[in-house]
Amino acid sequence: MLFTKPSTRKFASPDAWEAFVELFRSERPRASQAWDDVFGPLWSGDIDDLVIVGQVGQSLDGHVATATGHSKYVNCPAGIDHLHRLRALVDIVVVGVGTALADNPQLTVRQVFGPQPARAVIDPKGRLGKDARLFADDGVRRLLITAEGSNTIAPAGVEIVALPSENGNIAPSAIAAYLRRAGMRRILIEGGADTVSRFLAARCLDRLHVTVAPLMLGAGGPGIALPPLERADQAHRMPTRIHKIGDDVLFDCDLSAQRFVIGEAKKST
Repeated sequence: MLFTKPSTRKFASPDAWEAFVELFRSERPRASQAWDDVFGPLWSGDIDDLVIVGQVGQSLDGHVATATGHSKYVNCPAGIDHLHRLRALVDIVVVGVGTALADNPQLTVRQVFGPQPARAVIDPKGRLGKDARLFADDGVRRLLITAEGSNTIAPAGVEIVALPSENGNIAPSAIAAYLRRAGMRRILIEGGADTVSRFLAARCLDRLHVTVAPLMLGAGGPGIALPPLERADQAHRMPTRIHKIGDDVLFDCDLSAQRFVIGEAKKST
């Protein structure tokens, strides 16, 4: 697996982070580490043998971008580092085609030490061009998840995953099940907000990391968009851990109580 060193920007406890990553990625039991409070819940799932985490970075008034679509950078540098740490701990990073077209992300680990995860884009109609940066041939596994019958052609070395679709959408559970069969156990649904919302609504997330920046955009795309409820007391109130990440606040939401079983179910004791 490819490892990268962090950029020259200063980071808190880089040595502790490197030790944590190497121990987290091993099969050995974890010792107490400085980073365990934030990332320890991603070690293993409570429902089955998968851990699926979604992440959203948004403003205090709930937007991921301005009304014109500009989003660099809503979160502070430490919030960006947090995203790269998530990438370093998972087997694969998944984004929707809208985010891939708008931001052309690399989806690599660059700001911190860590291995490079596999990359996947959900592109039911084959809209993403072959020159997209997430398709770059850098030695990691790359997947293009598309709809059956779309006749999508992938760049050389990129795996095509054709799954059933309905009304132009591929079910999150079908995507997660395929990734599990492909050997992926820790999955990061990085964006965009619509893709994360679809996984959340389908009960296919174990945890949701929402990093809130202390700024207001006034209008723009919402961080999370779910079907409306008639009453506030119908909403699911989930256990949440709160961490200060630089100037931002991280809400680590535990969704395991409502997560759909996708892999091999955990046996109760």
